[in-house]
Amino acid sequence: MADERARHFRRLRRLRRSARRWSVLAGGLGGAAAVLTPYAGIGLPDAIWAGAAGSAIAIAAWRWADLRALAAMPAPPALDAAQAAARSRARLVAAVERLPVGPGVLAEVRRVRSRMALRGTTAAQAWARLDRAALTLDGMSGRLTGLAEPAVREAADADRSLRDLAARVASVERALKLAPHGPLAETHGTLAAQLESGVSAYERLVVAAASYVAEDARPTTEHPAAARLTEATDLLHGIASALAELRTPHIPTVRG
Repeated sequence: MADERARHFRRLRRLRRSARRWSVLAGGLGGAAAVLTPYAGIGLPDAIWAGAAGSAIAIAAWRWADLRALAAMPAPPALDAAQAAARSRARLVAAVERLPVGPGVLAEVRRVRSRMALRGTTAAQAWARLDRAALTLDGMSGRLTGLAEPAVREAADADRSLRDLAARVASVERALKLAPHGPLAETHGTLAAQLESGVSAYERLVVAAASYVAEDARPTTEHPAAARLTEATDLLHGIASALAELRTPHIPTVRG
């Protein structure tokens, strides 16, 4: 969304330029009509000159009236720096999302930014493990259908919950620098243990999903593609043998 104050002043400038152009045009046409009409008498060309001059004068008057009305309106308040930066970021994100690879790029940028925010805390390692597991699961999501769909939804909910827990662990750990002893340290230990347990459970889920994908794709007999390739190979060998036999000269047998 554009800055309303900047839009207001742009509209003022456009109206002022338009009013000036129409004023100049009206003056030129009016002067030409005033000179040419008495000079050549009143006829069809003079009516055209007079009509064009009158139309230009009317449009110029409307433009000046619109300009005065807009100038009398109070200008919208200016945005502060934070609001302007937020709107600029929103426009940039919207432009990138329209690109074919935009959503993936934005997801990677957000992931890196979140990881950098946890740098220097014990939650950073758990976050990195969760990232690797989530990327692995995302690569298999298209094959986790049917009975596996509830597990995928559960994994998505767990991913959001664990990332929120990691942010809490990092916040509490930073606060520990101000009060290294007391109940806060015990709370931090409990949250860190919950995060470690949750990430480990998520990794086990990803391993189970990989096992499901592998078992779902493993055929009980020979793969159909391999069987077709074997048949095609045998067919080509047979054709080659037949061609070789046809090209070999046969010596007729002479009977005595």
